[in-house]
Amino acid sequence: MRASLARHPEQRPTMAHALYYGDNLHVLRDSIASESVDLIYLDPPFNSQATYNVLFRSPAGTQSQAQIEAFEDTWHWGQEAEDAFDQVLRSGNTNAADLLRAMRSFLGENDMMAYLAMMAVRLLELHRVLKPTGSLYLHCDPTASHYLKLMLDATFGKEQFVNEIVWKRTSGKSDHVQGATHWPRLHDTIFYYRKIPREGGKLLAVFSKYDDAYISSKYPYTDSEGRRFGLWDMTGPGGAAKGNPSYEVMGIIRFWRFSRERMQRLLIF
Repeated sequence: MRASLARHPEQRPTMAHALYYGDNLHVLRDSIASESVDLIYLDPPFNSQATYNVLFRSPAGTQSQAQIEAFEDTWHWGQEAEDAFDQVLRSGNTNAADLLRAMRSFLGENDMMAYLAMMAVRLLELHRVLKPTGSLYLHCDPTASHYLKLMLDATFGKEQFVNEIVWKRTSGKSDHVQGATHWPRLHDTIFYYRKIPREGGKLLAVFSKYDDAYISSKYPYTDSEGRRFGLWDMTGPGGAAKGNPSYEVMGIIRFWRFSRERMQRLLIF
């Protein structure tokens, strides 16, 4: 059966601090009003052939066999994927429709194409519910990240792309010992998009304290007052080509890492 089209926004209740259980596409269409969400973070399965059945349990904690079966069938091309593909083509977003049609022509009707069709129809709904000032972060791995980046460009507009954040999951592995023929796979990717451009916006970064090992390695020296410091090259690598300023410091003219004003504050006589 084809999924029903989204109802009029006024028919969707607005519920704060709510936890929804079920298919997120149905929840988005039935329960989330347009332009009502400030921040979206999604960490969808990566079409990596892993088993995610543990994610699907009832509110009582028992496994839901119906949801397990539906999930296992999600990434195979069939009627559900065909319906998702058709919904994107009828969505009114011509960029997303054209891109998905081109992907199907290139990839064929296989597991990857099913995954992309199911993701595409949900990305359109996520774009709808996001406020104009809102942001979306999509966590994925190299299995399909290149395709998802294109789909995000089509859905949000390529100019709304802000960052590709590389999350290093683990340190180097000795996969070659087990006969691996590829470099270690160590990272995931998080794509950051805005709903609309925010020129002159400010990033409110969150900082934590440095650990002792970092402080000892970067600031190994201590002055007479007990303050830690390190010694580094102050010249600007790349010179003018990298935008480094040139001026005189203590009789020496070089390209420097810092502005003249900051250099004056750093100098100790």
